Amino acid sequence: MKLFVLAAIAAAGFVLGSTSVLAAELTPKDYMEIEQLYAAYNHAIDSGDAEAWANTFTPDGSFNRFTGHDALVGFIGTWREKMNGANRRHWNTNLRILATPEGASGSVYLMLVDVSTKPPSIIGTGMYADVLVKTKDGWRFKQRTTKPDAPPAAPVVEPAKP
Repeated sequence: MKLFVLAAIAAAGFVLGSTSVLAAELTPKDYMEIEQLYAAYNHAIDSGDAEAWANTFTPDGSFNRFTGHDALVGFIGTWREKMNGANRRHWNTNLRILATPEGASGSVYLMLVDVSTKPPSIIGTGMYADVLVKTKDGWRFKQRTTKPDAPPAAPVVEPAKP
């Protein structure tokens, strides 16, 4: 019987002890800092501030296929010069932040708006899936992946009747 009780206590200790390894606790301050990171990201990319945008990532962070500080800075040049980024604005909503053993994961809806059209027009929607880590400089994106929504189906055009 003693052996059974000791085994039960050991198992309970393992289960209770391992839950802290599964996900760290996030404080209210962590949540606020992560929300500010999302805002800093959007303001930096929309204003074309390549350094500020790259600094929302860890030095080895990745955005889709761009990895590392220099590649991230280079992306902003391409975004503005070849992808009409100077006329685009990022709108995010429904931010969800979850604690993970490494820091946090985040997901947020994305709406990309072209402000050069009158009225401004929605040019894309999707989601970001994020891996976040807390560094000595605060929360940063370790990995950010864009998951675009499928484009709407083309309208069906009925053939003209003779």
